[in-house]
Amino acid sequence: MVENAPVITHQHGDLTIEGYSRAAVQTYWRFPELSLGFDLGGQPWSFMGTETWFVSHGHLDHIAALPLYVSRRRMMKMEPPVIYLPAVTLEPAREILRQFTRLDRGRMPCDLRVAEPGDEIELSRELIVTVSATKHSVPSLGFVVWDRRKKLKPEYSELAGEQIRDLRLAGTEVTHEVRHPLVAYAGDTAPAGLDACPAMFDAKILICEMTFVAPDHRREKIHKFGHMHLDDFVERRERFNNELVIASHLSTRYHANRVRRLVEKRLPDMLDGRLMLWL
Repeated sequence: MVENAPVITHQHGDLTIEGYSRAAVQTYWRFPELSLGFDLGGQPWSFMGTETWFVSHGHLDHIAALPLYVSRRRMMKMEPPVIYLPAVTLEPAREILRQFTRLDRGRMPCDLRVAEPGDEIELSRELIVTVSATKHSVPSLGFVVWDRRKKLKPEYSELAGEQIRDLRLAGTEVTHEVRHPLVAYAGDTAPAGLDACPAMFDAKILICEMTFVAPDHRREKIHKFGHMHLDDFVERRERFNNELVIASHLSTRYHANRVRRLVEKRLPDMLDGRLMLWL
């Protein structure tokens, strides 16, 4: 396997989380079992086979690897990928690919699609992605991946199989849709972007930025530029219903040991063991 970009891997239940995120450096995540990823700030060679991506915003540390990823898939004779991104990012991204086509003299085949807050994007019969607005210094999006199933309505639970079949044949809808949020990705955002999407607090896995942790970094300034502070997690500790909360996108101003020390001081129980620092 070619190792050309850092990747941290963590297994949580039946889902594998792979990626790397450091503020102003590069951010990229993928869930191989779901065949999707978030952000394209870098592109490890092993990520090339993932064909569907959701880009949160247009800052370079979240989108710079777009032409590299598209070009590699074309070179390896893979199908063009599908990439969802904010509306304001669409035309600049297309222009970047056009210019790289001129430089590389190779095609950049991909399906760029706009994602808007409120959208529901069907990936399969079982998976759907909802889109929400986050709060950053440029237009930005958050995403929730839902598992959806058809369940028998409670009022029919005592009926025999033949009776349910007859109701279906008569045109009665005997099932209803049940959704469970699997993965939430908040991207870069001030706390308001997280708070605006309650499903993020209920997802099985939440990936959320914690760019700043030092007590001398003023939160009002941090929030103004669309980021979060450790204190924002402390204030919301009772709202996190997630099985796993991944704190990422740490500022390069901090050494990993300092981050751990400051976080463990403010959250000594690490959200009852559910908080993971992606370092």
